[in-house]
Amino acid sequence: MGRWIVCSAWPYVHATPHLGTFLHLLSADVFTRYLRAKGEEVVSVSGSDEHGTPIEVEAIREGVAPRALTDKQHTAICELLRRYRIELDNYTRTENPVHIRFVQDFYRSIDENGYVFSKQVELTYCEKDKLFLPDRFVLGTCPFCRSDSARGDQCENCGRVLDPIQLIEPRCALCGAMPAVRPTKHWFFDLPKFADALKKYLDSNPQLPDNARNFSYGWLEEGLKPRALTRDSRWGIPAPFRDAEAKTIYVWMEAVLGYISATVEWAQRIGKPARADEFWLSQDTKNVHFIGKDNLPFHVIIFPALLMATRRGYVLPWQVSSTEFITFEGQRFSRSHGIGVWIDETLEIAEPDYWRYVLMAIRPETSDVSFTWELFEQKVNADLNDTVGNFVHRTLTFIDRFYEGAVPAPGPLTEPDERMVTEIREIPRTVGGLMDQVRMKAAAEAIVEFSRRGNQYLNAQEPWHAVETAPEKAATTMYLCAQQLRSLAVLLAPFTPSAAESIWSQLNLEGEVHQQRWDSAGELAVPARHRIGRPKPLFHKVDVHEIRGVLNSRHR
Repeated sequence: MGRWIVCSAWPYVHATPHLGTFLHLLSADVFTRYLRAKGEEVVSVSGSDEHGTPIEVEAIREGVAPRALTDKQHTAICELLRRYRIELDNYTRTENPVHIRFVQDFYRSIDENGYVFSKQVELTYCEKDKLFLPDRFVLGTCPFCRSDSARGDQCENCGRVLDPIQLIEPRCALCGAMPAVRPTKHWFFDLPKFADALKKYLDSNPQLPDNARNFSYGWLEEGLKPRALTRDSRWGIPAPFRDAEAKTIYVWMEAVLGYISATVEWAQRIGKPARADEFWLSQDTKNVHFIGKDNLPFHVIIFPALLMATRRGYVLPWQVSSTEFITFEGQRFSRSHGIGVWIDETLEIAEPDYWRYVLMAIRPETSDVSFTWELFEQKVNADLNDTVGNFVHRTLTFIDRFYEGAVPAPGPLTEPDERMVTEIREIPRTVGGLMDQVRMKAAAEAIVEFSRRGNQYLNAQEPWHAVETAPEKAATTMYLCAQQLRSLAVLLAPFTPSAAESIWSQLNLEGEVHQQRWDSAGELAVPARHRIGRPKPLFHKVDVHEIRGVLNSRHR
């Protein structure tokens, strides 16, 4: 049995997450469910990232305390996770005592180890608002791609990590005025000291995806630079360094530590605080991160370096599953421009299982994916309803009608039957091999193809004719189709948990589908003469015109 830490990027709670943000939480849940079905030991963690300047800016604009905003959004996200059945071991938040204490202790330790230094720097300052303008308080034009949608910490267009003073024609995010530049003292992490160790780490991790590997080697070739640890911001974790009373920890440099603090909090909650170290300090643990490609520098370079700086022996990221972007009809998601799909509105359109499947089936693992309502309709109608749902319903209704609801005993196996048995035996290994490589899109496609092969088998065997002319052949066909349905239930459980439970219930099988071993999907485990439950449709079709009508009424 292996030991795993499954980490999902922490959604920033300045607004309801969109599809691209939610994708990482869902990916972590699907992967965790798969690992547990294999019998692996897993702790899965994430949380609401609630510090930093966007929250502070919005709070100033609304005239409320930042905590009032994050309380509301955190509660809303927790409810969405519940409805989507995303069952992480600990979904927490950065504004909690365990995380705050952990971050402060963490940075004290690397400061004592000699990897933190302070220096005078020049930062943007708004004369009108009388405050320094860290990262997202500054807007302007990116010096690399010339996009005018750049922020002081990162360009939304090209993804380059920036410093506010790099922006062309900078302006204050609060009042729009051009900021001045003033000196101030800040603390930095001495990242260049870890260049050699990071190269060794990258060289020894062949399972990292190409985008993570290429990006990280590019950073090393350009030469690493010290990374700022502090900000002149009131909303955040107070910096623990001497003479840094007015500073807070830069949100990007605390959020990545949340993977550890969330594990610590989970271990404390279950009454076994030592479990956190058992996971994070064991080199046998595999540490997997689900993030977007814009978060790569913090997860493949900065986070590993911070872990090294503690000298505690933390396990480094084993896999960073960094997806490309999901766009909406070819455009970047933008709430201000009304472009995109937000998770709270998805549930007005279709059930969570539909979204869980579609997001995995279009998961942008190697290139950007343009989401459209036509694509959603196609995936639901063709894959879920017409392929998976159709095979399930055809099989169960036939058994219910012609065999009085009892799985028939098989006769001698013909060559087509033997091929189907082989497919059933091999399917957990086929799908599992893709999941082991974190190729969830291909895994979802393989499950649908397995259903398609079931429909093809039914069509070729024609049990509706054979039940009269060759009853043993028809019985064998339906016996094997029942076995395939059980396999489908186990395979679908990580992806569409409610649909998997429905198949399991309609088959009238004992126990719960989520307690079944992954390899059992390859067994012929439904006994002859087993009585099934009452068949009912598994999915229904969606209509793009109806979807647009729902959205139009919502946005009026």
